[in-house]
Parts: sequence; C-alpha cells; structure tokens
Amino acid sequence: MNKYHSIKPGKPWYDTEGKRIQAHGGSMLFWKKKFYWYGENKENVTDERVEWHNGVRLYSSEDLYNWVDEGIICAARPDDLSSPLHPHSKMDRPHILYNDKTEKFVLWMKIMGKDGIQYMTVAQAEDIKGPFEIVNQVIHPGGMNSGDFELVKREDGTAVIIFERVHSDMICMDLTDDYLDVTSNYSVHFPRKCPPFVREAPAVFKHGDMYYIYTSGTSGKFPNPSEVASFTDFHGEWKELGDPHIDDPLHTSFESQICCVFKYPYAENLYIAMADRWLVDLKPDRPNIPEIFAKRFDPDYKGEKIHFNTYDYTSKNTSIADYVWLPIKFIDGVPCIEWLDEWRIEDYLG
Repeated sequence: MNKYHSIKPGKPWYDTEGKRIQAHGGSMLFWKKKFYWYGENKENVTDERVEWHNGVRLYSSEDLYNWVDEGIICAARPDDLSSPLHPHSKMDRPHILYNDKTEKFVLWMKIMGKDGIQYMTVAQAEDIKGPFEIVNQVIHPGGMNSGDFELVKREDGTAVIIFERVHSDMICMDLTDDYLDVTSNYSVHFPRKCPPFVREAPAVFKHGDMYYIYTSGTSGKFPNPSEVASFTDFHGEWKELGDPHIDDPLHTSFESQICCVFKYPYAENLYIAMADRWLVDLKPDRPNIPEIFAKRFDPDYKGEKIHFNTYDYTSKNTSIADYVWLPIKFIDGVPCIEWLDEWRIEDYLG
C-alpha cells in the first residue's frame, strides 16, 4: 500500500493497491465527507489507434493523497460495436452532477464515433459508485457537433453545459431540470477562426461572486497555452484575462491540460487546478505543434499545409499519462497557477 503525504505534480501516482490511477480527463465530487475522483479508464490503452478507453473509473479518498480504487462505474461495451461506449469510440471527459430533485447522479460523456461526428451520451445511477446506465444515447446539443465540455451546477440547483462547438466557438446551454438533456436556451462565446486558437477543455469554478473558466487551445493531446476568463452571468460577457500559468517557459501549461478546478471544502481559499499530462514522452526537439495546427486548419493560409504523423513525436501511450495538480493563486483578480515540485494541502489550511 502506498502512503502519500504530499502531491507531486507530473509524477506517477498509484492507488492504495499499487496500481497507476486511471482517472484521465477527470473531475472531482465531494460527497458525504469523502472525495471522489473519476475519469477515463485508460488501463491497457497503449495505442489509441487500437483502443481508446475501458469505461469510467472511480476512486475515493479522505485526504486527497491516497486513493482507493472503487472500480468501473460505467462500463465499456466491447461486444456492441454500435454502442457509444465501445472501446473504439472516443469517450472523453466524463462529468457527474447530483440532481437534488430526482436524487440521481447524472453522468455526461463526450463521444466521437468512427465517422468523426461528436456528440454526448448521458447515463444515470442511484449511487456515485454506479452502475451508471445509459438513458440518452445520442445528444447533439442544439443540433451542434459538440466537443470537450464542462457541467456546472448553479446554487439554485439548475445546471448548464459548456462545450466546444467543434472548430468554431464555445457554447453555454441550459440543461433540463433532470439534467438528462438540454434546453433551447444558449449563448455563444470565444469565437475563433480555427485550431489551435479555438478553445476546448473548459473548467469552471466560482470564487466569491465571480465565475472563472480555464480553457486550452485545440492541438490534440499536444499541450499549448491555457487561457482564463471571468464572468458573473453564464450567458453574459466573458472577460478574457490571458494565460494563467506563471513562469511557464515553454507556454505549454506546464506540459499539461486542465480538466477540472476543485475547491477544497475545508479551506476558505484553496482551489486546485487538476490537469492531465497526456504525453509523458514528448521529445524536447519537437516542432511547434500549435503553429503546425494553425497552418493546417486556417483556410486563408496560402503556404504549405504541413501534415505530419503525431506518433513521430510521442507514443501516445495514455495508460501512463500523469496528473498535474497545482493550487491556484489569485493575483490582481486573476486565478494564476505556478509550478511546484511538491506541495501539501496542510500548508493552505491557515
């Protein structure tokens, strides 16, 4: 059994059984005085061209350091090629909300099928430990092709989904009261010309009376600069505040991509940015991947459109992807993130 007493960003993290934690593109839920961390189970996914996922996995902890494997809460469907949960379907970024009215846990997942069309699949369970069963197999929110997303529960119990309208902009759309579908009410944010400038991987949190949203650029699993914005109204103006990462010499968000921001419940001002270091074998002499993406997708670019094999620069063995958890520091109203080789929750309890 591993016994951790601190968080070491970017280092391999093992559960209490000594196995690598498999909660990629994940999120955190604090429920009945226990922390639940869940995400994509990439166990045995050594080549994403062959297999993408093995369901959604859940872990529990009482200290945020040591994690007990609670098992698969939404299983892959290897025997059903038509299922959005078939291991070949690209299931990403599971998010769970608890609905106080229905007393159900609701799980949304981004899916990209063989045809490249992206949509959402929704499952539901009586308990956080599952099993989650699909109740809405295919949702194209507002008829849109939807990418990376975030679910946010307002203080009044209503909820929204914020997602990338693929290669275009970001949409904020209200959910139905049971969280199982979307309504027709939505707003448009961050319109951008093309990847890598289009925003994805939204992560929202509230500090005081202000909401903040972190996003990354679109360059596959290759890291790029993050951006942060603030707003008070989900459907109002979102004010862009720049790159939140301090002293990041490579401008790659410390070689990671933020997936969730979690407020520690026992400290007034401890907010933790949870991120994935998807690629742990990036070559230091690799080309400027975001620049290549810009030239590839910009319809107005007249030069040579460079097409390259991403596997020339990394194996993309996501089963060994690591996690980068860092505390957020507010500087002049901006939620900034600075690198720490090691840190402890206890140092922020003051």
